[in-house]
Amino acid sequence: MGAFPFEVSAVDGGARTGVLKTPRGDIRTPAFMPVGTQATVKALYPDQVRQTGADILLGNTYHLMLRPGAERVKRLGGLHHFMRWDKPILTDSGGFQVWSLSDLREMSEEGVAFKSHLDGSKHMLTPERSIEIQADLLGADISMQLDECTNYPCTRDEAASSMQLSVRWGARSKAAFGERSDQALFGIVQGSVFEDLRQQSAEALIAQGYDGYAVGGLAVGEGFERMCEVLDFTTPHLPTDRPRYLMGVGKPIDLVEAVARGIDMFDCVLPTRSGRHGQAWSDYGPMNLKNARFAEDTAPLDDSLDCPASTDYSRAYIHHLIRAGEYLGSMLLSWHNIAYYQNLTGRMRAAIAAGEFETFRKGFLARWEEGQASRSS
Repeated sequence: MGAFPFEVSAVDGGARTGVLKTPRGDIRTPAFMPVGTQATVKALYPDQVRQTGADILLGNTYHLMLRPGAERVKRLGGLHHFMRWDKPILTDSGGFQVWSLSDLREMSEEGVAFKSHLDGSKHMLTPERSIEIQADLLGADISMQLDECTNYPCTRDEAASSMQLSVRWGARSKAAFGERSDQALFGIVQGSVFEDLRQQSAEALIAQGYDGYAVGGLAVGEGFERMCEVLDFTTPHLPTDRPRYLMGVGKPIDLVEAVARGIDMFDCVLPTRSGRHGQAWSDYGPMNLKNARFAEDTAPLDDSLDCPASTDYSRAYIHHLIRAGEYLGSMLLSWHNIAYYQNLTGRMRAAIAAGEFETFRKGFLARWEEGQASRSS
């Protein structure tokens, strides 16, 4: 058993539902974690995020270590107090953000030396420093090992070298984390799209022993079908008694298909990023409120959701706000999108518990394809 008990209450095919119990509250799975990159879910009050049904948020180590500084957050009471969020927080290790700074970083066995995208200042992120920032300074409930996100496309040798470095960094992350009963540490499975490397990574991490296991290095350009293929041959190698987390994914269809393959947790910036760009999500895909066809549409975004942004404002009004560049448009769409994602994971939990997930999945896929067809016509 990990630091936090994980109780699977129902399994339906490959999908499962359960609860990850933490000192700050239960996390119902499948779970979607809204992303609070800079100690805020963009365009939303913490109370609004709570009202959508979110059990946990994600914070970003790279951004918070640079601004306002992890030590400052610690002096100000830790990340939960700082951002007024009393439920669980998971922090990423900073590895993905540093990886994306291809011309500002230098990788070595020790860690990653990089220059801040803000002011060019030099920093060193090691497995030990990443854990110190996440667990000790920010006070995350769930920390992630430092890993190297493998480029895509890449050769098998490149993927193997990167995966093995992540395994070594995982061992150092775990040693730095130590044994804690009130905080958890997740390992990250790498290996790109190569089945044998994913298996090797999973087996090495299981031998090290983590409280949960993430699948990293996806949604980086491999495409939907390949992502599903990688999950097909990766999740069977992960423990059934620990949560499985697919990092940085994604669209609603990605969530449904990943749950079908045994994934329990997700995060993605898509709901709020889409909201800032005029898009509302639904089972039929994205609805672009910038389009002129919504100019006199008096219907709400989605009256089936328990969210004021979804039910109390017309599409015509939100269209006007977006076209006028008013902040309220982004706020309402982001609120709706987070509520929709929470509703989607809630419906999946209910379907799995009822033994009806495959029926739910087929119905969702039909609606998704209908939406795609209507947008392409």
